Amino acid sequence: MVYMVQKFSEENNSYSVDTSEVTDQHVISYEVERDLTPLILSNCQYQVHQGGETSQEFDLEKIQRQISSRFLQGKPRLTLKGIPTLVYRRDWDYEHLFLSIKNKMAQNPLTNSAISAIRGQLQSYSDACEALSIIEVTLRFLSTAGGDPGMDLNVYIQDILQMGDQTALISKVLDRCQLRHVIALWLFLSAHKSEQRLRLKKEVFREIDVKYKEDLSPQHARLLHTFLNEAGLDAFLLELHEMIVLKLRGPQAESSFNPRWRYGLLSSVIILYFLFPSRILYGVCLCTSVFSKLR
Repeated sequence: MVYMVQKFSEENNSYSVDTSEVTDQHVISYEVERDLTPLILSNCQYQVHQGGETSQEFDLEKIQRQISSRFLQGKPRLTLKGIPTLVYRRDWDYEHLFLSIKNKMAQNPLTNSAISAIRGQLQSYSDACEALSIIEVTLRFLSTAGGDPGMDLNVYIQDILQMGDQTALISKVLDRCQLRHVIALWLFLSAHKSEQRLRLKKEVFREIDVKYKEDLSPQHARLLHTFLNEAGLDAFLLELHEMIVLKLRGPQAESSFNPRWRYGLLSSVIILYFLFPSRILYGVCLCTSVFSKLR
């Protein structure tokens, strides 16, 4: 409201105040019965028509000017600086979150043995969801405060975050992990959760544009299986899933990852960059059919 008043009145004396520094004089304060009702009634005209019927006419322009001059003019615009804001977990910018953590502490990939052990211990969809939820809370704290990369993840969650009562069922899953593995663990658990959803015949990647969900042709499927027999399945699926959840959910996805580009072109895994079949494009590779046919 303050912004619109300044815009249409062409005032040049506007200023902003951080929300954490607001005082009584900065806010718009009024009582309906004491302030607004008399102002409105003073700009109302009654007319009595033939037959005794009455009508009311309000001088809306005058009411607007008086409200503006009395309550809005001279008030600052408030900024969100200085107070915490609520962001739903599904709207988190994980790339920014990961960068913040990497700037505070070193990060390492999970070992193949750790991945195999975690996959074997998280057999159900609910277990995967529970583990992922706890790691997401951990990520949020680490992005703000950092931590010792060598600290056991179980110790951090139970002793620092005081979440021991929530981790009883998955504590064995975290035994092999330290804080230096937290990003890699989130990436794996996120992919594992998607696999479990597919096993339950639930839709995955609903928010991804249909341009990235073209069917995998029999010829492309043969090329892909031949490649994966040599290169390995886990590395490919983890990178594929990471690209989907981090890169393709935003409105600018197509400008950075054109569906007509070949998949290996922007891969961070060397073997995928050089050896991935050049005929398979992003529009074919980044789709749920890949997951459902490979697992």
